[in-house]
Amino acid sequence: MKKTFTINISGTIFHIEDDAYEVLQKYLINLKNHFGADEEGKEILADIEARIAEIFSAKSDNDKNVITLEWVNEVIQTMGTPEDFAEEEGEDESTAYEAKRKRRLYRDPEHRVLGGVCGGMGAYFNMDPVILRIIFVVLFIATSGVALPAYIILWIAVPKATNTAQRLEMRGQEATVKNIEKSIKEEVKEVKESYKKFKESDTYSKGKRSVEGAGDVVYNVFKVILKVFVIVIGVILIISGFFGLLGLISSMVIGHSFVSSWPLIWSPEVYVPDIMNYFVEPGIVSFGMVLLGLLIGIPLLALLFVGVKMVFRFKSNNAAIVLSMIGAWFVALIVLLSVSATQLKHFKDRSSITTSQVVDCDSCRTLYLNIADNKYEDYTKLDADIEGFNVYVVNGEEVFVGEPQLDVVRSGSDEFVITVKSVSRGSSRDQAKENSQSVVYNYTATDSTIVFDPYFFLGEGDKWRNQEVYITVKVPEGKTIYLGEGMQEIIHDIENTTNTWDKDMIGKFWEMKPEGLTLKETEGVQ
Repeated sequence: MKKTFTINISGTIFHIEDDAYEVLQKYLINLKNHFGADEEGKEILADIEARIAEIFSAKSDNDKNVITLEWVNEVIQTMGTPEDFAEEEGEDESTAYEAKRKRRLYRDPEHRVLGGVCGGMGAYFNMDPVILRIIFVVLFIATSGVALPAYIILWIAVPKATNTAQRLEMRGQEATVKNIEKSIKEEVKEVKESYKKFKESDTYSKGKRSVEGAGDVVYNVFKVILKVFVIVIGVILIISGFFGLLGLISSMVIGHSFVSSWPLIWSPEVYVPDIMNYFVEPGIVSFGMVLLGLLIGIPLLALLFVGVKMVFRFKSNNAAIVLSMIGAWFVALIVLLSVSATQLKHFKDRSSITTSQVVDCDSCRTLYLNIADNKYEDYTKLDADIEGFNVYVVNGEEVFVGEPQLDVVRSGSDEFVITVKSVSRGSSRDQAKENSQSVVYNYTATDSTIVFDPYFFLGEGDKWRNQEVYITVKVPEGKTIYLGEGMQEIIHDIENTTNTWDKDMIGKFWEMKPEGLTLKETEGVQ
């Protein structure tokens, strides 16, 4: 009993004996070596394999029979070997299709107008398909359209010649290796000749010139648009860089930017030198301004340089200029970070100091809390809101003021008590405490009325060290406070039994009860 293998030929599964497999494999390898690995050779091999699969399928009985060596030899004898038809290369072309077989009707997809029926019938009857098409048209007219259903029936019933073997069978030629090779080579030659004629035609030349002309027009238009776009961007960069530098210099040297209201310019008015005096030690401001100017000015100068190059397209040593700018920028950044690190030590420790005052009004049942007028309200306020601080310009000088925060809590005694807690940072706890003591905050107490200032000041010559002021009004149980108009500027998250927002507590009386600060329905002054 012989060993069998399962193989796949052109998409069809077959069982084959081992000796037959060896012979078939050598045959296919021989064909592959002969036709090569190019596209034309692959197409020839695919058609040959399709023909071999067709022959084996015809011999098999519902895939139950195994391919034997005898079948393989018959296929080789039928198809031929490269050695067989290599000897015939010198023969006359008239003998190329000497081997004949019975014709079979197929639709010819390569010579079709509609379905390829007339092309296939022309090959079957060895007639020009044009004659058959004329006959069909005449029959269609003569029979009042009866020929059309007949054509459609043939279109549906007649199979299409999908491979080279079927196209050879359609012409009554044996699907041998030689014939398959010649058929495919003729098809390739026909395609090449058609393409060559098309390239040599006037239509191709005119079309090529039209496409090239259209391409040139599109290229030129795009080139012009790109140039205009580059110039527009360059102009924008020049304007931004120039006025940005002008605004920066004026802010640092003059004290404010006189071009601040112009578009694409250095931000609104910023009094950089004067403001910096509130943060750093004396002597550091000028040096820091130079470094800060380099950090901001170099990018602005780069914008100006790039914009000029884009507009005027002049040649320059770009690498040297770019490297110089980058080097100067990084040096300025490193030095500024070093200087900043030395200033950060002033924020290392935190300390506070608290003062308390009992309200001198033993018979008072209600304490009225009001806020003093802001005497800086009519002066210019700079856009420099820093951690609750504001900067006002008074008679040409900047005044640095902070915003206090007021809270109301339960008193541990039967008296109203006001505490003021000043908090600050410093390079040490002693320095932080000293900074806290120099914070200036004022309020006035007259009988049952307390008037709080809306701001606090730093001590003379003091720098900003994140100073804060917390005011606490302690209310005894059973007594009341009244929050006057304007107090919303300083009150901060006062807890009450109804969770009323701070701004909604204004203009009302609030009584301290065991459960907390409670809104009074009717007010009486005692």
